[in-house]
Amino acid sequence: MPSTRLKSDVFGTVDLVTGSRDGEGSRDGEPQPLVRRDTTPSRWWARWLARHLARREARALRALAGTTGVPLLLSYERGVLLRQWIDGEPMHRARPRDPAYFRAGLKLLRRLHRARVAHNDLAKEPNWLVTPARAPALVDFQLALVSRRRGRFFRMLAHDDIRHLLKHKRTYCPERLTRRELAILARPSPLARVWMATGKKVYLFVTRRLLGWADREGAGDRRSDN
Repeated sequence: MPSTRLKSDVFGTVDLVTGSRDGEGSRDGEPQPLVRRDTTPSRWWARWLARHLARREARALRALAGTTGVPLLLSYERGVLLRQWIDGEPMHRARPRDPAYFRAGLKLLRRLHRARVAHNDLAKEPNWLVTPARAPALVDFQLALVSRRRGRFFRMLAHDDIRHLLKHKRTYCPERLTRRELAILARPSPLARVWMATGKKVYLFVTRRLLGWADREGAGDRRSDN
């Protein structure tokens, strides 16, 4: 399949590929763009983590199959994940200022959480897309959690998914935040408070100093990314 390299790092490569007319990624007989995440070229010392993250993404996408605004998983085998491409611009480029986008984003998150999936990486604006219809879509489920039950840990992650969306709303249309939304913004989960005090410092050191990622990198499947 013809391909365009979107990203290459220690965890492997991400390519935009075109499906065959009669195979994966075809629609009404016409080939459609797909995203292929390949962990096989990853550095030896990062391969176990690259495959772990790819498996997490595959599991989350399977749990969300048929959910509008989430890529359809086509296959995952031997460290290679193939999924649907969703047309749209990353949030930091599209800069959505219509409150309807954020209302739709909350509905999308509720669908995720009803399926017992927490995205767990929504502070990154590139993980939010604005489609040509100005609707929200989500990508990069490598850190997603699929939970067997909606226990306290899952509810904290779900709360922080919503809180991250509201932080983006505060950036792009702060005047439309409701009183309840302001209260959610003022109340990070205990898990988020621990992360900010400890884990985030380690994460920033590893991603910025060791891996050379910028704040808006890491979404994995758009030129900036999709």
